[in-house]
Amino acid sequence: MAKLVLVPTPIGNLGDITLRALEVLKGADIVFAEDTRTTMRLLQHYGIKANLKSFHLHNEHKVLDQTLQLIKSTEMAALVSDAGTPGISDPGFLLVRACLENAIAVECLPGATALIPALVVSGFPTDRFVFEGFLPHKKGKQTRITGILDETRTVVFYESPHRLLKTLEMCRLILGPSRQAAVVRELSKMFEECVKGSFEELITHFTTKPPKGEIVLIIGGAELVYETE
Repeated sequence: MAKLVLVPTPIGNLGDITLRALEVLKGADIVFAEDTRTTMRLLQHYGIKANLKSFHLHNEHKVLDQTLQLIKSTEMAALVSDAGTPGISDPGFLLVRACLENAIAVECLPGATALIPALVVSGFPTDRFVFEGFLPHKKGKQTRITGILDETRTVVFYESPHRLLKTLEMCRLILGPSRQAAVVRELSKMFEECVKGSFEELITHFTTKPPKGEIVLIIGGAELVYETE
């Protein structure tokens, strides 16, 4: 019976890949990759030869049926993203859903993801949190941020470095300049950094030190206000 295995890959440090992930990549009949060039570098680092096929944001709908047929013709296929766990804020979820609808077994290995390390290192409460993925580039961004105005749980976003300042400025305007947040960037890499403070402080910091690398934005929950009777 055909099976698709989702294989997390390192978000920075190549040493973070698991032994089990390497075993699956070695044994898979086909490895579907978000960017075959990125995955090829990872495979070459570990001396793995694999049958690579592309499955990414710009071709997933076009090749979905073809991809399903390829998976059905194998005993085991693997899916990787450029970094982290496939299916988290990438088109992998479309393939997982299609596999389940076609009675293809799906397995996801535990492994690297930027979400959890960033949340933990931020120092904000981790017992209850909301993951919002990437904010829209333009349309809908203000609405998404307004939606967390009264959110008491910790909120997690992914953001790109060239959009970070505009996002922080919009957050300051909508959520208030004193709302606490943290910008976590370059997790597991040489220049890993967690900068925590108010939106006002974060804007000042990243105006003088332009951000680089992969970024996770953590926003503290709104303070609870109890009305006195």
